[in-house]
Amino acid sequence: MVFLYYDLAGLPPPLDAWVEQDTRVDSAAGPDKAARRAEVRAELLAGLRAVKNVGVLHLTMQANLSDYDPGYSEFTIRALSPSSQVEFDALRQKVELSFDNALDAQSWHVPAADAQGIRDRISRSGVQLDLTVKIDKVLPGPGGGSIVARVLHYDLRETSGNTLLARIDVPAR
Repeated sequence: MVFLYYDLAGLPPPLDAWVEQDTRVDSAAGPDKAARRAEVRAELLAGLRAVKNVGVLHLTMQANLSDYDPGYSEFTIRALSPSSQVEFDALRQKVELSFDNALDAQSWHVPAADAQGIRDRISRSGVQLDLTVKIDKVLPGPGGGSIVARVLHYDLRETSGNTLLARIDVPAR
C-alpha cells in the first residue's frame, strides 16, 4: 500500500532511505553492505513496479457488524462507516485507506423476519468482509498519506464457517 500510495501520488519514493533503514543493510558486516543494498534496492524497485496501473483493490477484514436496527431494517457494517480508515504501516510510512461512499456502503438491509436468524448464525464468530474498491484519489500527507476509494461491492461471510451471508453491490451515485 505504501508503494501504491507513492505511485498514485506521483511522488518519488524515498528509496535511498528505505534501503538504509532495512535491517539486512543495517546489520550487514561492512564488506557485505554493498551487496545487501543492491539486493534490497532490487526488491523495493520490483515492488514499486508491481503497483503500476493498479486501480482496484480487494481486501478482507472484519466487518464489525452492529446489532440489527429494526427502525431502519438494517445492520451497519462499522468497518465501512464514514469515519473508518484502514491503516497500513510499512517502511516507516503510514498510508490510510478510506471510503468516499461509506455512508451508502455501510448499510446491509435485511427484512425483520430474517434478522434474528442471521444474528443466531453469527453470534460469536463474527462476520468477515470481502471488499472490492475502486481507487478515486490520493491525498498526500507527511509520513504517508491517504488513498480514497469507492466501494463497488462486498461479500459478508460468517467467519467460522465461511458461509456467505450476503453479496452486496453498492449503487453508484
